[in-house]
Amino acid sequence: MSRMEKTEGIIEARGLVKQFGDVTAVNNISLFVGKGELFGLLGPNGSGKTTMIKMLTGQLRPTSGSATVIGVDVVKDPVGVRERVGIIPEQETPPSFLTSVEYLDFVGEVRGIPDVQKKADWWFDFLEFSDKRDVLCKDLSRGTRQKLMFTQAFLHKPALALIDEPLINFDPIMQHKVKEYLTGYVKSGNTIFISTHILGIAEEICSGFAILHKGKLLHTGTVAGLKENNQHLDDFFLSLVRKDDHG
Repeated sequence: MSRMEKTEGIIEARGLVKQFGDVTAVNNISLFVGKGELFGLLGPNGSGKTTMIKMLTGQLRPTSGSATVIGVDVVKDPVGVRERVGIIPEQETPPSFLTSVEYLDFVGEVRGIPDVQKKADWWFDFLEFSDKRDVLCKDLSRGTRQKLMFTQAFLHKPALALIDEPLINFDPIMQHKVKEYLTGYVKSGNTIFISTHILGIAEEICSGFAILHKGKLLHTGTVAGLKENNQHLDDFFLSLVRKDDHG
């Protein structure tokens, strides 16, 4: 019995291609992510990770291929996908003219979240930025903007969150707290899909992973499988990428 037959698919991509003019950013990618996984999409900068997330969240239309996310077709119903998931983009972009709390109020109104103020207060406390609740988003540091974007993604407790470089602007203490939150969130039955080029984080928290390079899928597997073969993710990753570079 295959992994797909045993596990409910939360993300299923089939032959995704994205071209920008003569450049193929994503080249015929098929990917399966099961319910309850903390899945890492790994690759160097420019490998196609952000393009994949944008296609899976309906922000970019594939040139060809198809994908469903939580059972919703990303081409036919991109808005439906975004309504059901949490998204944290690589670049934190909360509206500059709103304060932190105003932005979360806006998110709550758009998503129809009950008791949004109470939920927002919990996040302000948990991510330690209560002192920034009335500060305009344009005046927030990059780290605080990431805290705010993290909050908006999880405010409605989505069954699936897709996160582009989840920890890149956090200090070590906040990284530890967020990693614990993510692993606990998955243990409670949800699914998280992250893209990152920081292999140590992926090896520490991910269950499954895929390696992209120059828009191509080089490998999919599990961290447990690597450990069973006495392999480390960084060594395995580098060997595949270097082999691909040298043909």
